[in-house]
Amino acid sequence: MKIDAWIGLPEASSSSELESIGDRARRMEQDGYSGLLSAETSHDPFLPLALAAQQTERIELMTAIAVGFARNPMVLAHVAWDLQALSKGRFLLGLGSQIQAHITKRFSMPWSRPAARMEEMIQAIRAIWDAWQTGERLNFRGEFYRHTLMTPMFSPGPIDVPPPPILISAVGPLMTRVAGRAADGLVCHAFQTAEYLRAVTLPNVDAGLAEAGRDRSEFQISMPVFVVSGFREEEVATKAARTREQIAFYGSTPAYRAVLEHHGWGDAQTELNRLSKRGMWKEMGDVIDDDMLDAFAIVAEPHDVPARIAERFGGSLDRLQFYAGVSDADRWEPILDEIKAA
Repeated sequence: MKIDAWIGLPEASSSSELESIGDRARRMEQDGYSGLLSAETSHDPFLPLALAAQQTERIELMTAIAVGFARNPMVLAHVAWDLQALSKGRFLLGLGSQIQAHITKRFSMPWSRPAARMEEMIQAIRAIWDAWQTGERLNFRGEFYRHTLMTPMFSPGPIDVPPPPILISAVGPLMTRVAGRAADGLVCHAFQTAEYLRAVTLPNVDAGLAEAGRDRSEFQISMPVFVVSGFREEEVATKAARTREQIAFYGSTPAYRAVLEHHGWGDAQTELNRLSKRGMWKEMGDVIDDDMLDAFAIVAEPHDVPARIAERFGGSLDRLQFYAGVSDADRWEPILDEIKAA
């Protein structure tokens, strides 16, 4: 199992933090992480990976995720192509759809049939890459996207490494099947339990793979995992509180209700949604009781974390991230080595 680390900028960042990304990326590579992930929250997800690529040699670099529908296939094709060339083949393009309100109100972009649109976006990006690599005419005509013009001036031309893998995030069954059918991997949402992963998510991945006549060995599954652990009592208490609040934040979204209903916690989603509309973010964490916390997070002493992860996710995940990272890096290093072997 590969263990990745987060490299993106924090919500409140300064120019000095941007300048430090290269140094942090180099240290994470030396610490033995398999990949560096950059998310699209309050900052662009691609820039940190460009900086990291210049200061590293082996570690993989992935957006987890970039909002696909905030862009178009040509824009995504260009930035991914350049990052793949810059990193000498270490970039993975992780895309997500986001939800309708953000796409239409925050990004002012069109929204319709997200699963079908995402599948076509993947096809369009690959068609553009193929035109650049082979020099053949670009002629992609789909329902949502149309790319039929590529003159030599605007083509970056071929690169010496394969095109980047494309992974997509998915929660619902339609998008999850698209991942299996059309993408190179799935970026699982942190808001799911191991039971939901095995009972709902993985069967839909397998169905998509079967539709495309593909084997699971051609596909990778990545997931950020909530971990409540630490070497100091106050650290554990802080992580538990923050994890409850984050689970509650996700649980308040109607699109994620199915995960809670799978465990018989549908009423909690109703309450979380009500509290979110009143802006009672701290109080929402109180809705997440100990059973719910234990279902969504690994709650264990540091030395027990590898066994708990192996028990829950062994054989299901190809790469894993701690949702909020870990502190005391030197003390966690041998524990991370054990998780890799899970």
